[in-house]
Amino acid sequence: MQAAASPAPSRPPYRIGNTFARGLVWFRRDLRATDHAALHYALRHCAQVWCVFVFDRDILEPLLARGLQADRRIEFIRQSLVELAGTLAAAGGGLIVLHDRAQTAIPALARALDAEAVFANHDYEPAANARDEAVRQALAAQACALFTFKDQAIFERDEILNGQGKPFSVFTPYKNAWLRAAEPFDLRPYPVEPYLPALAPVPAAYRLPVPTIAQLGFRASNLAEIAMPTGASGAQALFEEFTGRMGDYGRRRDYPALRGPSYLSVHLRFGTISIRTLARVAHEAMLRGGADSAGAAVWLSELIWRDFYFMILHHHPRVAAGAAFHPAYDAIRWQDGDTGERYFHAWRDAATGYPLIDAAMLQIRQSGYMHNRLRMVTASFLVKDLGVDWRRGEQYFADQLNDFDLAANNGGWQWAASTGCDAQPWFRIFNPVTQSQKFDPQGRFIRKYLPQLAALPDKYLHAPWTAPEAVLAEAGVRLGDNYPRPLVQHDVARQQTLRRYEAVKQVVKQEVKDAGAED
Repeated sequence: MQAAASPAPSRPPYRIGNTFARGLVWFRRDLRATDHAALHYALRHCAQVWCVFVFDRDILEPLLARGLQADRRIEFIRQSLVELAGTLAAAGGGLIVLHDRAQTAIPALARALDAEAVFANHDYEPAANARDEAVRQALAAQACALFTFKDQAIFERDEILNGQGKPFSVFTPYKNAWLRAAEPFDLRPYPVEPYLPALAPVPAAYRLPVPTIAQLGFRASNLAEIAMPTGASGAQALFEEFTGRMGDYGRRRDYPALRGPSYLSVHLRFGTISIRTLARVAHEAMLRGGADSAGAAVWLSELIWRDFYFMILHHHPRVAAGAAFHPAYDAIRWQDGDTGERYFHAWRDAATGYPLIDAAMLQIRQSGYMHNRLRMVTASFLVKDLGVDWRRGEQYFADQLNDFDLAANNGGWQWAASTGCDAQPWFRIFNPVTQSQKFDPQGRFIRKYLPQLAALPDKYLHAPWTAPEAVLAEAGVRLGDNYPRPLVQHDVARQQTLRRYEAVKQVVKQEVKDAGAED
């Protein structure tokens, strides 16, 4: 039986309690100058405000160490910072951009500016929380306060609880509680423009251009080639375009060849647009009814998933260290050794012999983007057709996705692997051929990324190995040469997966039952 959610807590505005002569706003995942909680409170409570962003060596150096010398995300951030710096300068301030370790650079900058308070927005990742606590302690030692605010979620941490006062572990009752709790107050913007006179010009010692990609130690990526809009202006243009077709979102979002998604995920990840703006428009359209209502409701549900996964990460930080949400699944024996390596590399290199899987893997490699339906299908294929540990796929997506977010990426992979909260049942295994036939029926997406298969008739495109030799020859397809044969047989792999999960299913059933009683 579903428990009733506890009433939404009272949510008064943050109470700073003081005013300060000098304050510093530390930008992180919030690269915009409008509807920005930390900037709003800093400008209201400080006579002078400076702004800073740190290209954190503690984040960048591990990327370089893993071989990600050309990272689209670094270029996206840099271009967004150039725009943000210009916006702040036009308002009388500017942006200090450092390439350093944030943990030491922020206290040092606050000391140099004689700042009495630093303002930033919440993060939910364990490493970021540890960094912020170290910064807080260092600032306190120099009589400087650190204030942080909710900005990248509508509801966070303990704001949505079940009837027993515990965090949810199933999405639908969480979503229902979220919708009951949501009020105009929660979706309101944080005004910035009325308080801009408090912005202070950047001191001469810090008046430097945003570092180049080369200065950060990276090489140029193909960001310009894929024409990804950057900055707050890029986010706003995408959002305005999407609102015109939001009503069709529910009908089109699962088809990778159609323009169905909003394409705003990378902008949400780096905060070039406010989640409040998006949720407010979707929520109002849903309540208003009419042509856009159904699509708006589906899109709002996707935005609520973000809050859900942030909440899960907050309450279960162990998942960030590679632990299964349901610990029993850590006992699964994955395909390892030479076979495991061969399977993973074939999946990564778009050489599985299943066209929809390979096309999707080429999409992420070439653009840093993968359609959401395909994220589920490719993840399921790696874990349940190839038997490879979901953590390997999670890391690969973390390295490749422009919109990589630890909470959502971990949640998505554990959903596909059936190890997570509210995951698909362990016995549900996507068939890559039927998924292809259903969601890319004319093969438009497949033909875009696999031109060597373009001449195959639709009937055989989704499973080329079923085509007669004469059809393959006429289409110029040579299996095992210009396109691989299937790496595994899906029906055989499915039975192997069922046996793999069988060993832990009884323990998991009890865990899920216990969790369901709370939700």
